[in-house]
Amino acid sequence: MPKVCPYIIIFDAPTTMLPEKYVITIGRTFGSGGRALGRLIADKLGIGFYDKQLLVKAAEKAGYNLEYLERNDERAPKILGGIIPFSMGFYPMSWLGDSAAASDGIYKAQCDFIHELADSEPCVIVGRSADYILRDCPNVVNIFVHAPVNDCARRIVERFECKSLEEAAALAEKTNKLRANFYNFYTDKRWGHAQSYDLTLDSSKLPLDELADMVIDYVRRRLR
Repeated sequence: MPKVCPYIIIFDAPTTMLPEKYVITIGRTFGSGGRALGRLIADKLGIGFYDKQLLVKAAEKAGYNLEYLERNDERAPKILGGIIPFSMGFYPMSWLGDSAAASDGIYKAQCDFIHELADSEPCVIVGRSADYILRDCPNVVNIFVHAPVNDCARRIVERFECKSLEEAAALAEKTNKLRANFYNFYTDKRWGHAQSYDLTLDSSKLPLDELADMVIDYVRRRLR
C-alpha cells in the first residue's frame, strides 16, 4: 500500500473588514511626504483621496475664485497686520474684518464638504484641520507625518520646488508656521502635538510603502 505523505494547508487569516464609511485624516509637516503617504494609503485601500480637491469644492460653495483660495490655503486670516491665534475652536467673528470674514466663509465651505465626504464614502483627507472638523464623527483615524528638517529639505528639492537644501529648509519652516497658525486658529488643539492625533509617524525611518501598510494595519485594528 503506497504511503501517503502528510501535508499541512495554511490559510491566510481573513482580511479584517472595515466599516462602510470611515475617514483617515493626515496632518503633515512640509516636505515630510504626508501627501504622498495619504495617496498610497488611499490607493491600497481603494478609497477616495482628497487634498486640493477640497479647495475646488470650497470655491464652488463659497463663490470664491479658486486662485484666491490657493493663495490662502491653510492660512489663518491676517488681522491688523498680524495673525491672532484664537485656539478656541470657533469661527472668527465678523468684527475681525473683511479678511477674517472671507477666511471664515472659505473654512466653513471646506468644513461642509468634509462632513459631506465623511457621510458618503470612505476616504483619506490631507490637511485642512480635518481631524478637528470630524472630531464628533465615528470611524475617524487621525495621523500626523513629520520628518527631520534635512530629510524634508531633500524631498522638497527632489520635487523641484527649490534648488538648494538651504532654500528648501527655509520654505519648510515658513510653510509649517502657516499650517500651525491655521490649525491653532480654528481648533482647540495644537498642530503637530502628539496628543492631537491617534498616530504620529517619522517618515524618514521607513519607506512610504511600508509606512502605508503600517497605517492600514492600525486602521483595521482600530475600526474592527
